[in-house]
Amino acid sequence: MSIGGAYVFTPVLHGDDRGTFLEWFKAERFTEVIGHPLGLAQANCSVSRRGVLRGVHFADVPVGQAKYVTCVAGSVIDVVVDLRVGSPTFGRWEAVELDDVTRKGVYIAEGLGHAFMATSEQATIVYLCSEPYAPGREHEVHPLDPELGIAWPSGVEPLLSPKDAAAPTLSEALSGGILPDYQECLAYYDKLRSPA
Repeated sequence: MSIGGAYVFTPVLHGDDRGTFLEWFKAERFTEVIGHPLGLAQANCSVSRRGVLRGVHFADVPVGQAKYVTCVAGSVIDVVVDLRVGSPTFGRWEAVELDDVTRKGVYIAEGLGHAFMATSEQATIVYLCSEPYAPGREHEVHPLDPELGIAWPSGVEPLLSPKDAAAPTLSEALSGGILPDYQECLAYYDKLRSPA
């Protein structure tokens, strides 16, 4: 992906008449690419019906919450948004289809926003999180904000939680001072890459 701190991983699928086997996460390869291990503090599973739109979610940095996301059943459009104030790609978003065919995964570094929409009748995503959920550090930006202009699939009526529907726009989040600072994020990434 062109947003720093976001990566798409495409696993090798081993299939035969019995089905498919894959390594959906491999710590050694992950560390090679990202530059530091993914500290695992929590694993989440989200089951959504078609049209459910979750996000754009992010957490205060430091500590933030990095995520490694894959879709184990059905399909979703997974979106990464650069919310780091001062980043050369601030306000930019990128989307990738995650499904139970390609089995791709997406890594989202601390400070980046994450959202997804279920595009199959039902979709199940699982994600590994570097830090536990902490309500006081969690924030959101409205996923339908015209300023962001995320191209969600046409012909699918988005279904948002009350919290996401009441989320501020990007401009409101910026003026409210809740967005992560790019330089602070870079310093935090450097800290993660430094040996203990």
